Amino acid sequence: MKKVLILASSPRKGGNSDLLCEQFMQGAHGAGHEVETVYLRDRKIGHCLGCEHCRQHDGECILKDDMAGILDSMIAANVIVLATPVYFYTMNGQLKTLIDRTVAKYTEIRGKDFYFIVSAADGDEMMMARTIEEFRGFLYCLDEVEEQGVVLGVGAWKKGDIVGSRAMSHAHALGSGI
Repeated sequence: MKKVLILASSPRKGGNSDLLCEQFMQGAHGAGHEVETVYLRDRKIGHCLGCEHCRQHDGECILKDDMAGILDSMIAANVIVLATPVYFYTMNGQLKTLIDRTVAKYTEIRGKDFYFIVSAADGDEMMMARTIEEFRGFLYCLDEVEEQGVVLGVGAWKKGDIVGSRAMSHAHALGSGI
């Protein structure tokens, strides 16, 4: 059994990326894994101040918010799923803020498998390349991590547009395949 952490960054509850995360979670649960989903919209995560307090205090951030607990979950997980709606052809600000805040202990996020889930109004999967490259830029800074799969939920503007799409079954299959 592996510990799977899904970091769902959509501010829209029940939106398309949430629905894809649910499918991934159901697949992983069905395969016998422990799954925790963190909805960033329900958490308080401030922006990194660049003050380097964490560097001088063994990874402790000067900001007292929900990030320390999320970071502990990231370190404890075997599998991390980064999920975002695509806004203006990039990940949303909520997920970027979380990634920036990993600076306090990013060297401890090692030996993980990563999956990426994106949902977008644009129907062209090639237009998601920039967002996926942003995820890969984060992974490039980590040790002993591997990208295991990508779900591209395209052509989904309105809440629920993703239902019945190929991306839904793909998300479930990736979760099942852990």
